[in-house]
Amino acid sequence: QVQLVESGGGLVQAGGSLRLSCATSGRTFSSYAMGWFRQAPGKERKFVAFVSWSGGYTYYADSVKGRFTISRDNAKNTVYLQMNSLKPEDTAVYYCAADSRSGDLYESDFEPDYWGQGTQVTVSS
Repeated sequence: QVQLVESGGGLVQAGGSLRLSCATSGRTFSSYAMGWFRQAPGKERKFVAFVSWSGGYTYYADSVKGRFTISRDNAKNTVYLQMNSLKPEDTAVYYCAADSRSGDLYESDFEPDYWGQGTQVTVSS
């Protein structure tokens, strides 16, 4: 069983920064493709960012490209989301997700089978 635990959310002013972390359990984290999603109140959950198992490939939603950076530290079983130049429209619950299938996956292949509980990010104007 894989467990994902997000942290680092909070309240920040527009233009500020936050770094989200997702700590995972499980011995095979380094083989999982990972991603971040977010869900604003009353809206569907949406894709934010993807990182391959090696960390060598990343992909972003257009709405965050150039402002957010996804990365991973396989030695620490942790994936990160650095969020800069935050906007009020970035306010949402952010979820970490893992796809436990082995092999080279890309964002178009990403089908998470594990999810974290979410962490709230609120950006004030």
